[in-house]
Amino acid sequence: MADNQGRVGGIDDFGGPEAWFRSQPIVTRTWFALSLILTCAGNFGVINIMSLVYNWTSISSKFELWRFLTPFCYVGKFDLSTVFGLYMLVNFSKQYEAGPHNTGAGGGTADYIFALLFGIVCMLFTYSIFAYNYIMPLFTRNLTFYVLYIWSKRYPTLDANIWGFPIKALWLPFAYLALTVLMGNPFWDVVHGIAVGHLYYYLVDVVPLVYGKDVLQTPQFLIDYFGVGEYVPPVPAANNARNTGFAAPGNVNAPTDPARRNTGGGGYNWGGGGRSLGSN
Repeated sequence: MADNQGRVGGIDDFGGPEAWFRSQPIVTRTWFALSLILTCAGNFGVINIMSLVYNWTSISSKFELWRFLTPFCYVGKFDLSTVFGLYMLVNFSKQYEAGPHNTGAGGGTADYIFALLFGIVCMLFTYSIFAYNYIMPLFTRNLTFYVLYIWSKRYPTLDANIWGFPIKALWLPFAYLALTVLMGNPFWDVVHGIAVGHLYYYLVDVVPLVYGKDVLQTPQFLIDYFGVGEYVPPVPAANNARNTGFAAPGNVNAPTDPARRNTGGGGYNWGGGGRSLGSN
């Protein structure tokens, strides 16, 4: 395992599952919780899965607005791929949310929320292009690989490995895509996520550099609410002065504070099972 700065902490690192959950960045924590709840509810029959999918007719005629969000939070039926999907969601999301990637809020949570909103809107608009390749319009894997792709463009030369094979971070999304194809699994959701991720990368990084224009900026209301800079991790239970037995919740800098930059080095560890990212 790598150091704490470059990996998702183990369940026991913060004193148990609940404390581990509290230790995650706020967006990652919320996305994971919603995905876990909706996936379990759908599989146990508490919620009809068809009520979670994207359906414009139901949204426009029945005002079922939750369908804008729930397709990005249902992972799939109970099997190994669903477990791994939740694992990737937490890993990829935390690494990007904790980074300094800036579209107006100094990096961190506010910028990450804006990136996710951009991805969600673009996927809903472009779904019709890929519609015939989908069994159901569910986009959790799309959004997960969208996050992985834009992360990989931030750290293209970082050493990575997948199933023990060394690879640069730039090629990691395509390595997952190749594995998906070789295993005979549906792959258009991965393609869709990568395509939207490239659009985001082009607008955020290429256009300002080539044309000198900032096309995408984090809205001020997100900055006002979530602050600027990187997410500040919570204090582990052992170091919590109140000694409550759980980690204190984290936060971000106030909007008036200067953005904190991520100066940490080294690789990122994406967990075990042959899918570790980083050289530590």
